[in-house]
Amino acid sequence: MFAAEWGTGQVFWSMLWFFMFVIWIWILIAVFADIFRSHDLSGWSKGLWSVFIIVLPYLGVFVYLIARGHKMSEHAMQAAQAQDAAARQYIQSAVAQNGTSAADQLVKLADLKAQGVIDEAEFQKLKAKAVAV
Repeated sequence: MFAAEWGTGQVFWSMLWFFMFVIWIWILIAVFADIFRSHDLSGWSKGLWSVFIIVLPYLGVFVYLIARGHKMSEHAMQAAQAQDAAARQYIQSAVAQNGTSAADQLVKLADLKAQGVIDEAEFQKLKAKAVAV
């Protein structure tokens, strides 16, 4: 009964409005994220932009995109570069922590086991320790 009242056009329009609403929320989140990520704005200007967008959302977002839209890409690029640098630093510190990788340690342990220097129980214990690091 409910499906008979809704035609294809109404379903399409409902889906279109829903997706437009989702896109609008996405834009609002992106603008607010850029406002608070921005290092070149003072606290008062961040507050004024936020109030402007909350009080007059459509006008506030469009004015922000016109006035500071070019800065949004710069802020996104800076954030991506900072995240990349942090990831690289973490990877380098993790590799340099032991001087050798876990794979190198496992090869050495296998050689020691094959030579009879360590037994199976000790090999398993050292292998678990090498993999955990």
